Amino acid sequence: MQPGGDATTGSRAKGAPAATGGPGAPSPGRETDGASRETPKLTGEALVERMTSAERERAARVESVLPLLREHAASADQRGEFHRPHVATLRDAGLLGLIVPEAYGGLGGTLRDLAAATFAMGSACPSTALAWFFHCSSASRGLLALEAIEAGLFSPAEVDVVKTFAERLLFKMGKGGCWLANFASETVKTEGAAVTISTEAVPTRGGFLITGEKSFGCSTGVADEYLVTAKLAGHESVDGLALFFVNRDAEGVAERHRWDAIGMRATATHGITLRNVFVPEDAALALPGAFTRMMRMSRGSFVGNQLAATAVYAGAAWAIFHHTLSELTRRTFSDTGRSLGSSPFHSVIVGDMAVSLETAMLWLRRQLELETSDPPLLSKTDVVRQWRFCKGEVAEAAFRVAEGAFKAAGTSGTGNTYPATRALRDMAMGLVQAFPAERGRLEAASMLLSAGEQSLFGVKGK
Repeated sequence: MQPGGDATTGSRAKGAPAATGGPGAPSPGRETDGASRETPKLTGEALVERMTSAERERAARVESVLPLLREHAASADQRGEFHRPHVATLRDAGLLGLIVPEAYGGLGGTLRDLAAATFAMGSACPSTALAWFFHCSSASRGLLALEAIEAGLFSPAEVDVVKTFAERLLFKMGKGGCWLANFASETVKTEGAAVTISTEAVPTRGGFLITGEKSFGCSTGVADEYLVTAKLAGHESVDGLALFFVNRDAEGVAERHRWDAIGMRATATHGITLRNVFVPEDAALALPGAFTRMMRMSRGSFVGNQLAATAVYAGAAWAIFHHTLSELTRRTFSDTGRSLGSSPFHSVIVGDMAVSLETAMLWLRRQLELETSDPPLLSKTDVVRQWRFCKGEVAEAAFRVAEGAFKAAGTSGTGNTYPATRALRDMAMGLVQAFPAERGRLEAASMLLSAGEQSLFGVKGK
């Protein structure tokens, strides 16, 4: 299995305020390679070190869209709406297929590319970065399926069904340039699983009728098509989980409610309701047990690339840290003319911010290494346990960076549209998204003490 198996910026004068997008990343620096040639340092390289030439080429595509993302970040946040032209921007750059194999029209990237990209986008517009991540997470449903076939987890009679669905998905994202919204999460909670699926698919002539409610999925009304996880009627275990392509404008599909929460406001995380939505048979992977067999192929969780979502928060933290340094250098005391950053108070804040940022980066780099190393460094159980720690540590460290920026900004810099305030709101969602740090530590401790583990997916009967 390949590493990650799921798988030119604008500049401003030193000390100038961030562009209209809010906390802007500093201009990429320059580095010298072994042949003594200077090459531009890409934003993604701040997180993903020792990029190959192919990874740098893909990261350069990401870098090329950052100015546009940054330009519209503040206004999108203020409106609480996804900036729809970004879909075309990302599509034209080929980034909808970043982690789709070249054979399907993608760029052939891996989890390393995805983490570098979400980090870089997160430094420009965290909302767009998170919405784009969830699009990319759809690819795992195709990539892991193909790996499961290669591993012999499907019988000859099952291979054609699974392969057809997997390749259709990958072609949509790659050659087709389709933006997919990945809807798995629901509001239903059970003790035995992180995500409990109650949305149900009932077989009917020529396909299925799907009824349920999906929450917390980005890109509602923005994506070209929805990828929906539902349980097959009559099945009360995870073996009954199935995948469906749902037309965004299909009869019976509606927006759940407008997203108006603390956190990244321009992600279109409205969620959807489905009421007897018809999905043709050829737009479904409804083979019992297929979902769980695919899950076995991931290094960590089923989607296999969750750390790239958390990298969004690290990218946002990185950006607000450098923005704060710039502001503290530019602004001066009226009586002495010295920079604000020269005061002991601000120095302490910056020191704390630096430690928190480095903490987040180190945890992410270690997790990335564990999920992409070839051969694997640890067992899947150990990698999953490490992820339970990692996610919470990164989220809390990123929030501490934003908290420091907020304190450093002072009362005059805390308006709702100001960089430090936006960063604080953006980073707050990381404290609860997927699971809070306390839950992750509890689950990891359980795995250490009793070899127990909460299932990622479960189902709920009527």
